[in-house]
Amino acid sequence: MIIVDAHQHYWQPSRGDYGWLKDAPESLRRPFLPPELHAQRKAAGVKHTVLVQAAPTEEETRFLFELARHDGAVAGVVGWVDMEGDDVGARIDALIRDGGGLLCGLRPMAQDIADPDWLANPSLDRAFDCIQDCGLTFDALATMTQLPALLRRLRRHPHLNVVLDHAGKPAIGDGRFDQWTSWIDELAQHPQLHCKLSGLLTLLHEPVDQDAIEPYVADLFAHFGPERLMWGSDWPVLTTHADFGQWLDMALTLTERYAPGSQPDVFAANAVGFYALDIDLAAQDARAERTP
Repeated sequence: MIIVDAHQHYWQPSRGDYGWLKDAPESLRRPFLPPELHAQRKAAGVKHTVLVQAAPTEEETRFLFELARHDGAVAGVVGWVDMEGDDVGARIDALIRDGGGLLCGLRPMAQDIADPDWLANPSLDRAFDCIQDCGLTFDALATMTQLPALLRRLRRHPHLNVVLDHAGKPAIGDGRFDQWTSWIDELAQHPQLHCKLSGLLTLLHEPVDQDAIEPYVADLFAHFGPERLMWGSDWPVLTTHADFGQWLDMALTLTERYAPGSQPDVFAANAVGFYALDIDLAAQDARAERTP
């Protein structure tokens, strides 16, 4: 089975635009670059990946383009743009040009914005129109308090292709469920919204416990079905709680438990379709079957 990682990062703190790292665990405050991930990815059988921005600058997006050109596994980049800029359309056009086919989506770091209604702000309408008109996708990095605003945005842009990162960050560590599942129920009624099966382990207090995340995973399959879920490693944030292979094995097990036979979709086809990645899964599967 071909596996596509729908969500991973690289970063180089010496670039100076990763402000959030100052409050992150110390183990994350160092460079995480392609050579470190290659062996882990190969051992886990992950062939392709979507590289997601980790700094709120267009310069970092261009840095990711350069890394991607030297990392053959990267099939697409989800970048950042100043969505409140008067020239947001020109900025998006420039990123598309500079990416040379790599830019597949955009993601503001909404979870770091204090205003819980920011995603629904009419001042962003122009940016969302441009994202949609350019055929790009939108990654919603939102906390639970921002999910109502995301819902209003979906109503305003019903044809925008949106994916909810890290399942909307439920309060798994505190065992809270009701408010999150209520919002997921409303969000999932919008057919253009997908969801990433990612980032759940890092919401736990120590130690890592599959039983603790299982009710949330079950709820995601119940609401989105295997057709609108895609697996992501969230490496290297993942490394604070588990290694690459450990999370992949856990996610494979839970997917088979709640959606038997759907692993090829959740772990590859959904990401390829959503991000319009230039990956021929059928041809790669056929070659893999012929390989002794």
